[in-house]
Amino acid sequence: MADGLTQLGKPTKMPASPGEAVLETVANPHPGTLYLVRFAAPEFTSLCPITGQPDFAHLVIDYVPRDLLLESKSLKLFLGSYRSVGAFHEDCTLAIAKRLVAELAPHWLRIGGYWYPRGGMPIDVFWQTGVPPAGLWVPDQGVAAYRGRG
Repeated sequence: MADGLTQLGKPTKMPASPGEAVLETVANPHPGTLYLVRFAAPEFTSLCPITGQPDFAHLVIDYVPRDLLLESKSLKLFLGSYRSVGAFHEDCTLAIAKRLVAELAPHWLRIGGYWYPRGGMPIDVFWQTGVPPAGLWVPDQGVAAYRGRG
């Protein structure tokens, strides 16, 4: 099952950019079964493209696999490569989702980018490939709305 994986179980440097990151996949052992896979990245970091200051988000990625599953270490490295990338919240969130769709060709994918406040205002970004497949259990993403200190 791990044939061809180049990062799992080996020391791997953080990619310098998302474009250099290698997303690795494995065969889905249940290709005929409709199920949801969730990755949560509560400490995602990128940079403001104007000020260079760090931005933080809690990302939740849900997908319904077809033939491929995403190998989690490669996803961690891909997401970590954004630490040196300047991009607006919307760009970051959608670029991640679209790269995953291109690599996995899933039945369905959605991403929730719950960004912590910048200038006192949180920005949340949501995107999905379409309507979830019929009969799929799609749980709430479980991230509370930002409440501030009030």
